[in-house]
This record gives sequence, C-alpha cells and structure tokens, in this order.
Amino acid sequence: METKDQLIDDLLTLAFAEDVGDGDHTTLSTIPADATGCQQLIIKEEGIIAGVDIARKVFSKFDPDLKMTVFINDGAHVKPGDVAFKVEGSVRSLLQTERTMLNIMQRMSGIATTTARYQERLAGLKTKVLDTRKTTPGMRMLEKEAVRIGGGVNHRIGLFDMILIKDNHNDFAGGIPNSVARAKEYLKANGKNLKIEVEVRNTDEINQALEAGVDRIMLDNFTPERTREAVKLINGRAEIESSGGITLDTLRDYGECGVDYISVGALTHSVKGLDMSFKAVR
Repeated sequence: METKDQLIDDLLTLAFAEDVGDGDHTTLSTIPADATGCQQLIIKEEGIIAGVDIARKVFSKFDPDLKMTVFINDGAHVKPGDVAFKVEGSVRSLLQTERTMLNIMQRMSGIATTTARYQERLAGLKTKVLDTRKTTPGMRMLEKEAVRIGGGVNHRIGLFDMILIKDNHNDFAGGIPNSVARAKEYLKANGKNLKIEVEVRNTDEINQALEAGVDRIMLDNFTPERTREAVKLINGRAEIESSGGITLDTLRDYGECGVDYISVGALTHSVKGLDMSFKAVR
C-alpha cells in the first residue's frame, strides 16, 4: 500500500498531466525561458487557510528552483487582503503551477473553514466533528488533512484502517452478533489490531452491539431524543457516534446528548472553496 506522501506525489503527477499536458503553449510562446519573477497568494475571503504545506510540494515537484517564502501557516484565520506566501523563480514555472496550487488550496481551505464552523458549534462540549469517506477521488488525503487543520477529527482514512460494520454488512452477514464475531475472528487470524464500530438502527441493535463487545456504536438517523436515550443505555461501555443528516443547525442538539463524535459528510462532499488568487508582484 502506498504511503500518504506517495499518494500525494501521485496526485500531483496526475494534476500536472491533466493541466499542462504536452506543454503550456500560452506561457511557452509569450514568456522567455530565462524570465524570472515573483507571485504572491492573496486571500480574498475570510476563513481558515489550509494547503500551504501542500503548495510547497506543488512548486518543488514542478521546479525545485522555485523559492517559497511563507507568511501565514496552515490553520491560521485569514481575511481579505492577507498575503499568505510569495514564490520567486522562473516565470514559466510560476504560471504553470498556479492553477494546480490554487485548486488544492481553495478546496482545502474551504474544508478547513467549514470544519472550524461546525466544531465551533460544539464549543464547551466533549463532542468532536468527524469526516467521512465522501471525498473527491484521489484527493482524500488532502481533504482529510484539511479537516484536521480545521479542528475536526478523521474518522478512518479508507476501508483498511478500521472495521466499520454498516447495515448492509449486518443484513448480508445475518445480524450484528454474526458480523462482529466474524470480524473478531478475521482480525485475530490476520494479526490485525483494528477498532470495531457497528452501525445500529434501534435499541435492540444497540444491545446486540454492546453484548458483542464493540469499540464504537454509530447511531444512524436517530433523533436527538432517541440519541439521549441511547447514550444513557450505552453508559460509557462504547464510544458513541451520531450520523445521518445532521446539519449545522441541529449539530449542537446532538452534541448536548453526550455523544463522543458526530460525522458530517458535508465537510468534504459539497464544500465551497475559499476565494484566493495568485498574482504577479510588479
């Protein structure tokens, strides 16, 4: 399995391939090969900046001679007019890396900003907001990094780093007792130490999950009232995650029930990018 750094490097290779192709003919035809210059990243919208470290990888991968000077680091609150960093070197390289860098930074900053807004609604509570696997194909590592930068918590990276038994698994496996027992046997047989989480739909399934000895119980599409009852029933015997249609407006209602986590697909699946631009310094 590829490491995080390898996956990011693969993503950048693909990004340059789809954008630059066999050459940026506009830049190659208008800019002399020896021209040097400077561009700076200007913030145009209030939010949380994310992707500065990845931007450095973008520039260094395309042209190791580009020099990046950072003024604002990942996780900082930014406002219109702020200059996050400047990059000096070949003008051709600056122009050819501009869009790839902006695409990544705008999306990551949008995710970090949205995550911070959700986590802020839970101020004073133990509850943490979680991301999901509803990410842009190929960009998951970056999008989940943006969630962390925004103050959220990663649920799982993919299908490989946690056992999450959902309703379809249970229905195919013949119920929660069967699926959990098989999961535990599988982990033991393969020498893996992964947490087991089970999605439940009602009180009966909560009791089955508790009896099976799982690490976390996901309350799927429970109302706040039912969630409060479930928290009392579980009584600290497993971690509790609320999931399913929870919005910014209803988030705190669930947090106040005493759950440990609330998973929100909207952190990554439909987020608006943070506005910024990469302009030449004259």
